[in-house]
Amino acid sequence: QVQLVESGGGSVQTGGSLRLSCATSGDTGSAYCMGWFRQAPGESREGVAAIDTDGTIRYADSVKGRFTISKDNAKNTLYLQMSSLKPEDTAMYYCAARQGLGGALRLVDWAYNYWGQGTQVTVSS
Repeated sequence: QVQLVESGGGSVQTGGSLRLSCATSGDTGSAYCMGWFRQAPGESREGVAAIDTDGTIRYADSVKGRFTISKDNAKNTLYLQMSSLKPEDTAMYYCAARQGLGGALRLVDWAYNYWGQGTQVTVSS
């Protein structure tokens, strides 16, 4: 099993930037597909970005060119650098892990086994 703890959320104005972090612990020796998801009030959870066990990265169309996912294996930490933030990016952001290759399911929430508690991102106009 793996434990996930997000941090780095906050309130910014339109056009601002934030970097989210997800510290992982536990079974970090196994290969996991790691992803960021978000959920706004009244909305379903959506996949934002994922980095797979083979290094493949995928982004939701809504964040391409603005968000960057990365991970530091030495620190067991996943990151999401968010730039040019918009009010529609306002949501609770979750880090998730899926054991093994994600493949076509990289941005599908039910394919992930482990979840963090979330960190709130609020973008004001």
